Amino acid sequence: MSNSGIATSLAQLVRDGREYWNSADGQAHWQAERACLGPVCERIHGAHSLELSMAPQLSDMCPIRHALKWSPNRELALSPQTLVCQPGQLPLADGVLQLVVVHHLLEVLEDPHHVLQEAARVTADEGRLIIFGWGPLGLSGVSRLMPGRRQQWPLKGHWRTPGRLGDWLAFVDFEIERVDYCGFHLPGRIPNNAMLETLGRRHNLPLGDAFMIRARRKSQLAQIQRPRLSLGSSLRGTQLGHATRLGRQPERMTEGE
Repeated sequence: MSNSGIATSLAQLVRDGREYWNSADGQAHWQAERACLGPVCERIHGAHSLELSMAPQLSDMCPIRHALKWSPNRELALSPQTLVCQPGQLPLADGVLQLVVVHHLLEVLEDPHHVLQEAARVTADEGRLIIFGWGPLGLSGVSRLMPGRRQQWPLKGHWRTPGRLGDWLAFVDFEIERVDYCGFHLPGRIPNNAMLETLGRRHNLPLGDAFMIRARRKSQLAQIQRPRLSLGSSLRGTQLGHATRLGRQPERMTEGE
């Protein structure tokens, strides 16, 4: 497929995704996921964040000064604080974001590995990478077994377990801190039952429609560099080595559209 064809297909995917997230079912899941993200997001401070999503902004309660949204083109950009680009080609420097949220994109994009790699690349060493996905063990996951259902939102795409995504994260030197589940409901209902949601989240049962992965960069090793000692310097006293952190240091954020 040509670049223009890929761009057109991605734009249509975003339009269809927004239509779902504006529906009653989408809004109910969005509310459950926002409640799940809230306690984590409120503890993250910094200058910059990015949300790769087709839904309304989830992390608006986060005390980060410059919160970016994403759009595949200018036509679909909803605010001036929008990064217009392909999700697998972020025009940002390494390690400039304290928070990156990837919201239900890895199921439906053709290049999820590249998107995750880019999200990890721009996340700061002390930052957090948040991934929302659909849980195969929830009621929505079970309903995907019915013929023809996988062509409908939100059942389309490739659903992966947190364990599988943990393997992907390890490949980009990230590790999972915690997995939380949300979107609990009875068969045939939308997840708006406060009692079920409270019980499901309290016991963190893997039966919710969605899960939230909180990940961070793996601890980087320190390499001890010991200076060479000459006879004269050794007579004057002991010289101390110093630790140098491996890996690239965060650069300043570059301007992107």
